[in-house]
Amino acid sequence: MENQIFELQYAIDTFYFLVSGALVMWMAAGFSMLEAGLVRSKNTAEILTKNVALFAISCIMYLICGYMIMYGGDLFLSGIAGGDSLVDDALAASAENGFGGDSVYSGASDFFFQVVFVATAMSIVSGAVAERMKLWAFLLFAVVMTGFIYPMEGNWTWGGGSVFGLYSLGDDFGFSDFAGSGIVHMAGAAAALAAVLVLGPRKGKYPADGKINAIPGANLPLATLGTFILWMGWFGFNGGSVLKLGDIASANSVAMVFLNTNTAAAGGAVTALVTARMLFGKADLTMLLNGALAGLVAITAEPSTPSPLEATLIGAVGGLIVVFSIISLDKMKIDDPVGAISVHGVVGLWGLLAVPMTNDGTTYFGQLVGAGTIFAWVFGVSLVTWLIIKVIMGVRVSEEEEYEGVDLAECGLEAYPEFVKN
Repeated sequence: MENQIFELQYAIDTFYFLVSGALVMWMAAGFSMLEAGLVRSKNTAEILTKNVALFAISCIMYLICGYMIMYGGDLFLSGIAGGDSLVDDALAASAENGFGGDSVYSGASDFFFQVVFVATAMSIVSGAVAERMKLWAFLLFAVVMTGFIYPMEGNWTWGGGSVFGLYSLGDDFGFSDFAGSGIVHMAGAAAALAAVLVLGPRKGKYPADGKINAIPGANLPLATLGTFILWMGWFGFNGGSVLKLGDIASANSVAMVFLNTNTAAAGGAVTALVTARMLFGKADLTMLLNGALAGLVAITAEPSTPSPLEATLIGAVGGLIVVFSIISLDKMKIDDPVGAISVHGVVGLWGLLAVPMTNDGTTYFGQLVGAGTIFAWVFGVSLVTWLIIKVIMGVRVSEEEEYEGVDLAECGLEAYPEFVKN
């Protein structure tokens, strides 16, 4: 009887992991639609190509070496071409092999859930560099980001490893990031910031007269659809991070995480909308969309301990921050077409700092150390990687190709061939 109960729990928790992973995978569609809606029509096909390709690259690189770097201990290279392989390590845990320790789900389901997080981090970079980056330079960076940069900081956090043997974020500082406000979102934004600094702004965005030219996206209905897809996928992102469902305590935790995730997004959306109305005199749809995403990023670091009202307020602060962050980055001439650095980076930091408000096991100092470690590593290594790629093959399309649109230059086709290019 006891074994039957364990088998049922194993099946439920494995299934929950897989469904949650599928929801997070669906976020790739959300990023694709959001970014395609916020760029000009002449750049749509290329950004869709990037989003599909980066997902595929993420899956392959995490399989080859990323998972072993993240969870294989200090000898992180053991998973590359020989030694302990990912396939043996991640897929060995199955129902036929019984249950090990506290694990009550298939190792393969754990790998699947982890790999879609890697793709999410890389998707953040895609929107920030839109409309002027070479496709193959971006894909080359995706190999490095998903196979090495992200897994290394993942090893120091969720993997429980020490930072080059110097200190442990968890044991020494009590750092906590439930589902990845810093580990996934701020990391992706740090890589994006490094790329944007190397790449430079789009032509005409910041003219010599000191003005800031708005470059509107071609399809706001598509961007809105993308936001709702991301909102839905976030239930898997945060809810799946509970890791279990097959007992009463876990089920209650999952329900609370779902509730808090949803209400934080609502708080962020409303606050961003009201803030935009007060600043611009109009209801800015793009700020509303980014506000909802900011609320989701903010609550991701700790969606299980706040009350629903506290979660709403955490999301609301995220919605407020993102509006001013987008404005500030524009004034600094950091060109981010979709607001990814603000949504995922600046608000990701806020999400980490909000954790001690409801989680007594963390401190502000510990959260700052964790955030600083993640940002310094990802930004620093990403900057070096981008500079190397720039020397090897260049990172930016020509001025003529940028004017005509990267769809034709990089993909040889247009997303909307029957319409006049804008």
